[in-house]
Amino acid sequence: MASSGPSADHTLGQRVLREHVASVYDTYRISTLTHMAFVVVFGSIIYSQLKNPSLLFWLAGLLGADIYVFFTPRWTPLRPARESAYWARKISRMVTLVSMITAVVPWLVVPYNNLPMTSLLMAVIVGSCSRAAQSLWPLKSALFGYTLPMSLGLITALAWQGDGLHLFLAAAGAAYLLLTLRAGIGQHKLLTESLMLRFENEALAARLGEQIAATERASEEKTRFLGTASHDLRQPLHAIALFGAALENELRDRPEGRNAERLMRAVNALGASLDTMLDVSRLDAGVITAVPQPVQLDVLFLPLNHTFSARAEHKQLQLRVRASGLWVHSDPQLLHRMLSNLIDNALKYTAHGGVTVMARERGDSVWVEVRDSGIGIAPEQSGRIFEEFYQINNPGRDRSRGLGIGLSIVQRLSRLLGHPVQMHSRPGRGTHFRVVLPAAHALSSGLVPAFPSDAGEAQAALRKPAPALPGRVLLLDDELEIREAMTGLLRSHSIDAHAVANEAGAAAALQWARREGRPFDLLLCDYRLADGADGLDAGLRLSQGPGGEGAVETPLLLITGETSPARLQRVRESQVPVLFKPVVAAALFQAMAELAAPKPASPRQPSMLENIGSH
Repeated sequence: MASSGPSADHTLGQRVLREHVASVYDTYRISTLTHMAFVVVFGSIIYSQLKNPSLLFWLAGLLGADIYVFFTPRWTPLRPARESAYWARKISRMVTLVSMITAVVPWLVVPYNNLPMTSLLMAVIVGSCSRAAQSLWPLKSALFGYTLPMSLGLITALAWQGDGLHLFLAAAGAAYLLLTLRAGIGQHKLLTESLMLRFENEALAARLGEQIAATERASEEKTRFLGTASHDLRQPLHAIALFGAALENELRDRPEGRNAERLMRAVNALGASLDTMLDVSRLDAGVITAVPQPVQLDVLFLPLNHTFSARAEHKQLQLRVRASGLWVHSDPQLLHRMLSNLIDNALKYTAHGGVTVMARERGDSVWVEVRDSGIGIAPEQSGRIFEEFYQINNPGRDRSRGLGIGLSIVQRLSRLLGHPVQMHSRPGRGTHFRVVLPAAHALSSGLVPAFPSDAGEAQAALRKPAPALPGRVLLLDDELEIREAMTGLLRSHSIDAHAVANEAGAAAALQWARREGRPFDLLLCDYRLADGADGLDAGLRLSQGPGGEGAVETPLLLITGETSPARLQRVRESQVPVLFKPVVAAALFQAMAELAAPKPASPRQPSMLENIGSH
């Protein structure tokens, strides 16, 4: 690994040296005591055999050196790394002193031509060098300082005798010394490289941790920024949508009405883009819940064919949606959205040929496949296609090709439903997506289709009389423009609307309306109010009326531009109906009518939060 500079190399060197010093000092006390005991035993043996008074002076000198080594200040783990070089020099000087005193003893023993004592001396010095070399490998200066003096003292004392036997012993001692030093140098190099690699890996891990933490902080900041930006964008867009809807209603039968219709198409397109991003937040927040049930795939395929056939025809593509008669176990609403996004993506990236949607049974599973003859996906891009805002071959961010979130929603729905998504592609030849679903048994009766099975049923649903709108509505919103826009829209549809800016004003309005005997039929409340006030809590308090908890008198409809997963989860747990800004006038009136005249819920009646992408 390339170092980041001289300073980094110096710091790394200090850390390595500190580990070497720590390794040598780890056996400092016990080694010194053992050496003192051995010196006493060995000195007593050779003195009893040779009776040389000089050995007593040597023995006293060596014991004195050991006592100095034992009691002198020594390195401890509390010492800073910058002092490591000093302690390395100190231990090297001490072991060199002991070795130089030991080097004298061969000159006191070898001249006696006492072969047993000479052999014992050689065995002791060789064994001492071997043992000490292993503990001194981390510090080359200490290794050389301990082994060279005593070994050279023995070799020169043997060679000085001049006869063949002593010369042979001297040569053997020299060979052993060279092998010991070579092995010691090799071990020192290996230890140093291992420590450097360890510290470099630790530094890399630390930098990686810092990068991960920085990336997480950046992601959190991006999420907060996008959440704030989304909310701040939704507020004026919501006002524009309300003003535009009121204007469109007033100009409905006039020539100027065409411009109002164009304005609303642009507003609805922008709102759809914001809602797509909101879908991601809602999935991440866990506010979308799956309700698996037996689903006939043909009931899903038919509306998908109706939805996308006109678009395929406009691009001169063939869209083949093949009936299969198969049943699967899934959530029909979420599976429909999943397949819709896959078909939409296939049509975007197919210029010639067509798109085929089919289902095949494979054991206990059913494969639903979406195949296209489009541009395909290169192998290096296959891992990124499920990322948010990532699009292939769209550097100019052509709005007609969407935002690049469709496949990201597919991946999240795949995890939520437990339906793995597989992808195979060949650049220039097309892409093949496969959704693996659990097979289900067909229901003989009692099937309630998730979607209208044909256009006739859809038209019949449209011919049903619209529910009556509430007569009086109270709006709680802290922004003046939205209050004016909302009251203008509601009054243009003959609704008596009254708007207030805070909870106190809303409470006073509710109380006054009850005293007059004309209570409000509905309370519309913004989620985020002025000065950080919580619109959900305020709305719940106001809707309960003077009777307190359990005496709900005024239906509550929450309107919000929030996209924060935590806040979305809180709204879901409250079970309060919610619309997301910018609110389309038709969706607003439908929700108001349903709340003003509630009807019994069907066994599978998805809430507004569950209908992903329906707002």
